[in-house]
Amino acid sequence: MTQRKLTVLDQLLTQMDQGLRTVLGNAPSPQRKSPAINIEDAELSEQERKHALGLMRVNHAGEVCAQALYQGQALTAKLPEVGAQMEHAAEEEIDHLAWCEERIHQLGGRTSALNPLWYAMSFGIGAGAGLISDKLSLGFVAATEDQVCDHLQTHLHELPENDTKSRAIVEQMLVDEERHAEAALKAGGHHFPAPVKKVMTFVSAAMTGSSYRL
Repeated sequence: MTQRKLTVLDQLLTQMDQGLRTVLGNAPSPQRKSPAINIEDAELSEQERKHALGLMRVNHAGEVCAQALYQGQALTAKLPEVGAQMEHAAEEEIDHLAWCEERIHQLGGRTSALNPLWYAMSFGIGAGAGLISDKLSLGFVAATEDQVCDHLQTHLHELPENDTKSRAIVEQMLVDEERHAEAALKAGGHHFPAPVKKVMTFVSAAMTGSSYRL
């Protein structure tokens, strides 16, 4: 039996369903177990707990953006292999999404109330980049992952030293994100110039600052 090819409407409805599940429901089940699963939860002061919670909420919001970015790009990719690469990367980002959400709940908090906004913006950017060209789309992935890696490295310095559960999650996320950036460039992604990256840094700072609190 041949598989029916999805129409544009089918694909849009699928993306809408994926978006609603990402921002409103619980995170999908991860393919990999959390790096923190076998680590004992350390005792944190109230100030340490709140700070760790804020940082993990930022990381979760970043993964919401990554999901939207990859889904938008997969929808509009010109070459099938590029679309497949985007979808594979999105699947790995689901692990990060689930790990962060679980840790946020363990810290007694909730995910960012701004996630629907971040998802919509990122999906639009990803779809727009894919419509222009696969080279630009892949380049945007690489530049975005570079931004994420910078945030993760900063968080490793800022997380409480004894919060080994959160640190284990962030460390594995950093390894994965660096690999995603490298893969996007190897696939032919455009190297973004420094001025563009500075604008992206400014936008990213606004997102992280608001998600930390909200």
